[in-house]
Amino acid sequence: MMVSCMIIDDDPVVIEYLQDFALQTPFLNLVSTHQKAADALKVLEEENVQLIFLDIGMPGINGMEFAKLLNDTKGDQAPRIVFISGFDRFALEGYNVNALGYLLKPPSYEDFFKVAYKAKAYFENVSRQSGGVYNETDFIFLRVEHDLVRVYLKDILYVEGFKDYVKVYTIGNNMIKALATMKSIEEKLPENSFMRIHRSFIVSLDKIESIHNSTVKIGKAIIPVTAQFKDDFKKFTDRWF
Repeated sequence: MMVSCMIIDDDPVVIEYLQDFALQTPFLNLVSTHQKAADALKVLEEENVQLIFLDIGMPGINGMEFAKLLNDTKGDQAPRIVFISGFDRFALEGYNVNALGYLLKPPSYEDFFKVAYKAKAYFENVSRQSGGVYNETDFIFLRVEHDLVRVYLKDILYVEGFKDYVKVYTIGNNMIKALATMKSIEEKLPENSFMRIHRSFIVSLDKIESIHNSTVKIGKAIIPVTAQFKDDFKKFTDRWF
């Protein structure tokens, strides 16, 4: 399950290392970063952000006030919060706004991963209880030139990798060229729906039209299944034969 997240901290150095942590974490989809809480409001109105890593001690509206504002205006639909601070005295107050966790500066990646994984478990539990899947997990964001572009998983046919970019082919004969590695794309895509079958190809399993010898057909594309990935692909096909 992917968790969409945002980072808000007035210190650009903190933003930089938290961003690196988020990009290292395969189940986090970083939507945006902001140095001012007020600047994040427009993104929160337009995007489905599930989790915010939020600094408490910011000028203007501080993190605690911002979290209370989100709770008051969005109610149950408000993003969950992980507070960040150089002082532990705010930890108890954080739970008054239903915070999922608390990170002391400077957090280690281990501490960051633990609280992120806790958030993932929380959203998976909510999803199970509601009998459905959160809409936020139905898409990923890709870096296309200077923009982050939302791509819905249901529209992806297959991904082709090159040296420092990928081509994502979608329904309707569309192609998106994004700045990413195959490894980063593979980590973002849910493994129960997508599979890497070649060093340069990831396919959507429910878009496979036919399988012939060691190739799969998706639309007009014929994609080989190479030896490195044959065992995993055979486990998938054995379910049907």
